Amino acid sequence: MDYATLAVLSGIPQDDVHGAVGLPIYATAAYQFENLEDGAQRFATGEGYTYARVQNPTVAALEARLMALENAVGAVALASGQAASFAALLSLLRSGDEVIASPGLFGGTVGLLNQVFGLMGIKVHFVAPEVEAVKAVLNEKTRVVFSELLGNPSLELPDLSGLAALCEAHQVALVVDNTFGAVGALARPLEQGAHVVTHSLTKWASGHGSVLGGAVLSRPTDLWQHYPQFTQPDLQGRVPWETFGPRCFLERVRNLGLSLGGMVLSPFNAYLLFQGLETVELRVERASSNAHQLALWLQQQPQVAWVRYPGLPGDPAQARAEQYLKGGFGSMLTFGLEGGLKGASRFLSRLELLQAPNVGDARTLLVHPWTTTHARIPEAARRAAGVRPEMIRCSVGLESPGDIQTLLEQGLAWVPVAT
Repeated sequence: MDYATLAVLSGIPQDDVHGAVGLPIYATAAYQFENLEDGAQRFATGEGYTYARVQNPTVAALEARLMALENAVGAVALASGQAASFAALLSLLRSGDEVIASPGLFGGTVGLLNQVFGLMGIKVHFVAPEVEAVKAVLNEKTRVVFSELLGNPSLELPDLSGLAALCEAHQVALVVDNTFGAVGALARPLEQGAHVVTHSLTKWASGHGSVLGGAVLSRPTDLWQHYPQFTQPDLQGRVPWETFGPRCFLERVRNLGLSLGGMVLSPFNAYLLFQGLETVELRVERASSNAHQLALWLQQQPQVAWVRYPGLPGDPAQARAEQYLKGGFGSMLTFGLEGGLKGASRFLSRLELLQAPNVGDARTLLVHPWTTTHARIPEAARRAAGVRPEMIRCSVGLESPGDIQTLLEQGLAWVPVAT
């Protein structure tokens, strides 16, 4: 089936009692057992429902839809995108391991790697998501190469197929934060060879900035046979690879992230995300078209020093965007204002468009990464991540492109023009 069909038909459970069309919200904490043997069987196998911290039918329907849209072997939904990154990495890393990560990652991910996994005895190398750069620091302790589909906010696009081949050859997991891939509507890194993708469902999956959510998905792979946590017996005496096969990674994510970590997605949020996915492809198409028009227009404005958008001719990400992205070049763009930090301040102080640290919303949202999302990162690291004092990050929404331009002009009128 096509993506558009899967987005509206996949995951809907059959209601044999009432014949309801749609997804019920199962607002319950626990599930009853028929007898001792039934309860014992469910706890032993993980099949069926026991307690809402581990399983919920509404969340399970969302996971089934995510799995279909990303063409994955399975999915685990969690409370937020940060929870998804945390659970995915926690499932793959142990003290003494090393991670290779892109310097242009989302600031929260950088903090997670440095301030949480760093304290756990895990070393992180921040290098460009290019084969030669990664190869230069790759060693026998490397267990994860972590990148984003598009750097946030640098908008760099990694060499996905090259990194996938390198990681496969060295038996290392390639994990891609595919949030900017809009749950497969814009890109599917698993089909390019990534082993795992994570998502902040708060963004394009929701589409309205109303709920938090995250997800971890993986493709079928034999890679997990090279990780001791999947080949050594667990506390129940089971060898995860032998018991679950390629799903053993996701079972570990579910155990560490949900059962032990408690990073549980509310069934109410799962219901809204499930509905949001039905229109994600349409929203991505419209927002991508708006963003492309806006990027071309911004290039002509004298107050704008530079514009980054993967669809612009000559943009550093254009060639890879044409290779990896589908249905447009996405709804994210960045631009730099004349006058540096002062110019950015004058622009934002007169702007009537919404300023908020979110992306993938139906509404256009702008933010100044230097003083907000990346403010806690040292200046050298900010610049290495592609963040500049004059930079504005813009998540383009579904408004009329002409109206977006008119509203931007009100702010640009207060920015000095280059002489």
